[in-house]
Amino acid sequence: MKAIFVTTNEHKRREVQEILGVELEGAALGPGDAPEIQSLDFEEVAATKALAAREALGRPAYPVLVEDSGIVVGAWNGLPGPLTKLFLSAVGNEGLLRMLGGEEDRSALAVCAVAVANSGGEVHVFRGEVAGTLAPGPRGTGGFGYDAVFVPDGGGLTYAELGDEKNADSHRARAFRAVGKWLGGG
Repeated sequence: MKAIFVTTNEHKRREVQEILGVELEGAALGPGDAPEIQSLDFEEVAATKALAAREALGRPAYPVLVEDSGIVVGAWNGLPGPLTKLFLSAVGNEGLLRMLGGEEDRSALAVCAVAVANSGGEVHVFRGEVAGTLAPGPRGTGGFGYDAVFVPDGGGLTYAELGDEKNADSHRARAFRAVGKWLGGG
């Protein structure tokens, strides 16, 4: 089974290959090649990006996979959501926690939407999410993005402290396991 995973993040590509158990061809498109719409709907962002990436890659005869992921802070009514990468590039994890301040509601949801554009241009979207909380401060050295501040429910370690163990049941793992099942025919 051949598929292209469009990402500029090598950590994500390796994580997804481990989850799916297959080698993925990587493609790093520029911002102008597959523009990302601004929306708080993960599925809409991923589906639009998958179609644009498929076009930018010359309509390959095999599936094009893209993902959009982020963190939804309970106290912030859906933010930063799909805007997480932009948000963290501006303020970082420390800034996110400072803005949360003394808020009692530290609940958060890690979300991943994977869109698969097939050779006919049809798009299928798969969502994975993990409920958790935001730690009082960054912890751990593994992972990327908000991994150092997100603590999944049922444990006391951040994604960054979990290291590769995170891949067993992360939001991304849940979404890509659904993709793998679908690609494998059930």
